[in-house]
Amino acid sequence: MSALSEVNRRTRPQAAPDKPKPNVRISPARAAAFEILGLVGQGKGHSDELMHGRHLKGLSPADRNLATTLVLGVLRWQIALDARVRPFFQRPDVKLTSPVEIALRMGAFQLLHLDRIPAHAALSESVELVRAGAPFAVGMVNAVLRKLSIAPKPGVKLHESTAAFAERLGHPLWLVERWVAAYGREATMAICEADQREPGCGALFAAEDDMPVMDDGSRLVAELAAACSPGARRVWDCCAAPGGKTLVMARRLPGAELLATDASPRRLKVLAERLTVAGVPVKTVDADAVALPAELGAFDLVLCDVPCSGTGTLARNPEIRHRVSTGEIERQTARQREILAAAFLRLAPGGRLVYSTCSLEREENEQVVASVLAGLPKSVSVASVAVPGLLERLREQGRFREGVDLAPLARGDVLRTLPGSFDGDGFFAAVFERR
Repeated sequence: MSALSEVNRRTRPQAAPDKPKPNVRISPARAAAFEILGLVGQGKGHSDELMHGRHLKGLSPADRNLATTLVLGVLRWQIALDARVRPFFQRPDVKLTSPVEIALRMGAFQLLHLDRIPAHAALSESVELVRAGAPFAVGMVNAVLRKLSIAPKPGVKLHESTAAFAERLGHPLWLVERWVAAYGREATMAICEADQREPGCGALFAAEDDMPVMDDGSRLVAELAAACSPGARRVWDCCAAPGGKTLVMARRLPGAELLATDASPRRLKVLAERLTVAGVPVKTVDADAVALPAELGAFDLVLCDVPCSGTGTLARNPEIRHRVSTGEIERQTARQREILAAAFLRLAPGGRLVYSTCSLEREENEQVVASVLAGLPKSVSVASVAVPGLLERLREQGRFREGVDLAPLARGDVLRTLPGSFDGDGFFAAVFERR
């Protein structure tokens, strides 16, 4: 059973005490969640890494589940939580310190989303978290959360503006407006709703014992790469860490010579250890994809799964919505163009290349591809390979579960999975062949 499902059965708590009990002991789970959320807010770590570090080490399984639920729940619902509590401030424009904000969000999340948490516990421990570092705010936090606990639930509107459903579903308005323009209102609302749920366990692929546990969208990219070049002798995964896609390709192309590179020595070391444990013979090289040593030659198949904004993974990585910006997307696209252009130059004649991201943004996907293709030297001629045909090949090979609908997986000739219409992360992939 997942962490969220163990503690979350949604009904509304009934009442909170008039005032917190003095010297209430803060539970290990709430103390750990409070610290992790503070570090995430300061940009000192990602939630996933922090929750696998010292902060949850030594906690009981129940406390670890609750801490995980609090961290991910607050990050997913932060925008909506802030909107719900602000009307209860005496001064709506008041500026709060980070510890006070986090305590309010944690308390509000428990009151609004976790029915197994007694209202008095959610309120009292939130107040005690504030008392330790911001005692001046104790009365305000107590009063706001007490009012929230007895406030009527907002009614369902017949029609919501884009701004209204973005706020209700905890997403930045500017990002939601981009998705509405690209995918339409209905698909965007489905994306936002999917981002607020725990990631699914996967329903796309037939069960196989030797395949890594990974998101269906991520695995689909690797399966496409292997399917598009089944006779490849030399394969390069140019941004390989953490290695899930490398492992899938190694399983599907057992006779190929695989090279996995990454610009991060730390991540490459973890990747190499993972492949060793799996018993997969893959050569790993610490190298930037833009500057791969010339002596490594050309490749029959290149997987170019580039670093990106990650906006297709907000269910799995909820804090991205609070960090991403148009400036960050522009920075990523510049790097993506460099990597893709370099990868094309290492593709052997007749070889195939898969370009992929876990971003929903056209700038990182179609626009990067168009820009790089327009700038390739005349000696490098490439043609697009239609993804729908590759999906059918995978179906014929028995890769998918019986009855899976492949139509939502492609838009024209490219792969495009959208959370909400697909039970997995949002991925883009385009396939090319060098003539």
